[in-house]
Amino acid sequence: MSIEDLQTICLQLPGTTEDLKWDVHLCFSVHRKIYLLTTPDDFPPTATFVVPVEEVELLENSPGFSHNKQLGRYGWINMDDITLLTHAQWEHYIRQSYQLVVAKLPLKVRKQLGAV
Repeated sequence: MSIEDLQTICLQLPGTTEDLKWDVHLCFSVHRKIYLLTTPDDFPPTATFVVPVEEVELLENSPGFSHNKQLGRYGWINMDDITLLTHAQWEHYIRQSYQLVVAKLPLKVRKQLGAV
């Protein structure tokens, strides 16, 4: 997997935007809420995304994953190397992270995105 592969998956999701934050992070957001944060210039590239609470412990105990220090209490997980997951796994985690963020948006916005 590459950053471009992740970008392709993200940009297929309704309302997704991408931008560079803090000079080094390529972020994918929906309605200005980040659901995937990457560091494409790191070697290997890294990523941070949100998972359901019940999956946090499983991923934190997997090689290459860790608890996000700032947002971990909200289910955010760091990944040390984006190549650790297959394309299918990335599709799952990106869509899941997107859905978790969309679920917290106002009803009107969710309707506009077709997420209701």
